[in-house]
Amino acid sequence: MSETLPKDPVMLLSFINLKLRDFYPSLDEFCKAFNVNESDIRQKLETIDYVYDSKINQFI
Repeated sequence: MSETLPKDPVMLLSFINLKLRDFYPSLDEFCKAFNVNESDIRQKLETIDYVYDSKINQFI
């Protein structure tokens, strides 16, 4: 993962959901902007039982 993203999964969740809500129309666009692998993000957030919902563009 990029150095600019929080390492803690809970902080990462908050950061990503904020960015998705306010700036990026999809997880794919977020990952491109931050130069991170989407599957890495998904796996990290699955460790705290959150999955991406593309309909609402948030991890829930």
